[in-house]
Amino acid sequence: MPKLVWLNGHVMPLESAVTTVADHAHLYGDGLFEGIRIYNNRVWKLDEHLERLYHGIRFLGFEMNISQGDLRATLLDVCKQAQISDGYIRLNVSRGTGLGLDPKGIDRTPNVMIMVSTLALYPPEAYEIGLSVITSSIRVMAADSLDPRLKCIGRYGANILAKQEANRLGAGEALMLNAQGQIAECTGDNIFLITKGVIRTPHPSCGILRGVTRDTVIEIAKDAGYVVEETFLSLFDVFSADEAFLTGTAAEVIPMISLDTKKIGCGTPGPVTQDLISRFKKLTVSTGTDF
Repeated sequence: MPKLVWLNGHVMPLESAVTTVADHAHLYGDGLFEGIRIYNNRVWKLDEHLERLYHGIRFLGFEMNISQGDLRATLLDVCKQAQISDGYIRLNVSRGTGLGLDPKGIDRTPNVMIMVSTLALYPPEAYEIGLSVITSSIRVMAADSLDPRLKCIGRYGANILAKQEANRLGAGEALMLNAQGQIAECTGDNIFLITKGVIRTPHPSCGILRGVTRDTVIEIAKDAGYVVEETFLSLFDVFSADEAFLTGTAAEVIPMISLDTKKIGCGTPGPVTQDLISRFKKLTVSTGTDF
């Protein structure tokens, strides 16, 4: 099936899609993005992703010329044209076009891109055996510099450095702390710990992106009768946990079995993690927005 890109009103194959070198996201990271899943010919959590995107647009002061409803309709139409039943959508919005940091001196007509493609963040076997994770020396950006609730393109420079650190050490992922030494998130995922049946995850004030999949898993867990706490966690909490797992749109739900070569629990995916993975999969194949 074709991988397509919609760019500022024009649809083209992914391989031939190009944008201007003076795009403000290309020059300065001055843009926002969303990664959205397609499951079984349905777009997963579309409205939640669009809501977060438009909150960011207002916060950063972009002069957006497409309404949320119109962008929603366009995205669904591009998905229909691509005919990818299970895939990944990358949605980008930049401030505009022009050289110079100051937005006053550029064309502030946003550049909007919808890419319909596929993405596998981790190999299939990682979901069976779990991920080995390292603690990164790179800290998450402080909230008084850039609010972590923004999926700002420029923010991800630190995450890429942390991912490279994990790659050098042969780990599947890197855990990032905040400036206070509290657990924040991994490079592309939120983290959950399970201790004596209680599920805990970092509070949003710890410097995390409040992930759509994270919030979904919290809802699933509560509906299943689990106790879920959003709290402040340290590395000690990881090493004393019985189980751990990560969540993200690209990652979905994946077990975490060690940190810095130390086993978490028995060093294998635990029963609560496996139960939540099963419940998550059932939800993704039965809900979503048709295109």
